[in-house]
Amino acid sequence: MRAARLIKMVLLLQSRPAMTAAELARELEVSERTVTRDAQALSEAGVPVYAERGRAGGYRLIGGYRTRLTGLARGEAEALFLSGVPGALREMGLEDAASAARLKVSAALLPSVRDASRTAAQRFHLDAPSWFREPETPELLPAVADAVWDDRLVAARYRRGEEEVVRELEPYGLVLKAGVWYLCARAAGGGSFRVYRIDRFTAVEAGGERFERDGDFDLPAFWAERAEQFARSILRAEVVVRLSATGVRRLPYAVDAPAAREALEAAGAPDAEGWVTVTLAVESEDVAHEQLRLLGPEVEVLAPATLRGRFARDAGRLAGLYGG
Repeated sequence: MRAARLIKMVLLLQSRPAMTAAELARELEVSERTVTRDAQALSEAGVPVYAERGRAGGYRLIGGYRTRLTGLARGEAEALFLSGVPGALREMGLEDAASAARLKVSAALLPSVRDASRTAAQRFHLDAPSWFREPETPELLPAVADAVWDDRLVAARYRRGEEEVVRELEPYGLVLKAGVWYLCARAAGGGSFRVYRIDRFTAVEAGGERFERDGDFDLPAFWAERAEQFARSILRAEVVVRLSATGVRRLPYAVDAPAAREALEAAGAPDAEGWVTVTLAVESEDVAHEQLRLLGPEVEVLAPATLRGRFARDAGRLAGLYGG
């Protein structure tokens, strides 16, 4: 533990002109007294760490000293490619590995470009969770992530409806979608790939046995195909509606966007009043009622009659509230 901390201290000083004891203590998560002892240990080991006293003082490396301890460990290199998603790294337990990797890369750069990571971070940030919900980290996510990184078979208990099933899985990849974590995996020994919600696992135990990955498996392509299949599978009903020009523009923001696009592409020409009639795929009448209400007076439901009746009752209630 101390050896890793000493290396990190050297890399920090190598990547910056100077750092105060307080800054080093914060980065290393130790006390300032420990920083002083570590600096002395480095000096005794031949690393030219120099301490300057006073308000503007701090620690620095003398004479352009450069350490060669910048090689990335495998885990650090893998975590570095995820460093644009800091929340995901933290939830998977990889934050320390990514931090060490960034330090090593920064230490290896020329001084003129050493601040590249900071300038990039100030300009681009990915916030994965959706709006208006507090993201919750599944308790078993770090254990699943470890198994994914190491290609280890896992014995898992998974909640499906009111029952739990036991599965031995080959965990291939993790996906973070709108703040929800999913595992793409297949049964041990082969078979088709399936998607599991991490928060529905009730137990996960990684064994010592590794599985041989299918070299043809492409996680982004698999997820894109499965996501499209899922989106289409839940659209089991149809409604017929008339839309004003404003309703046409707003429709993709009120309902499933691909379904809206397909409905509008298949629509005929506007009628004499400029309204367009479309047949729209929806999940259910209840869901269509909730979604299409967002369009207000820019939509008229034509079919089914039961849904049109619900909107007629909504209109009557609104007239009662605002008619006077």
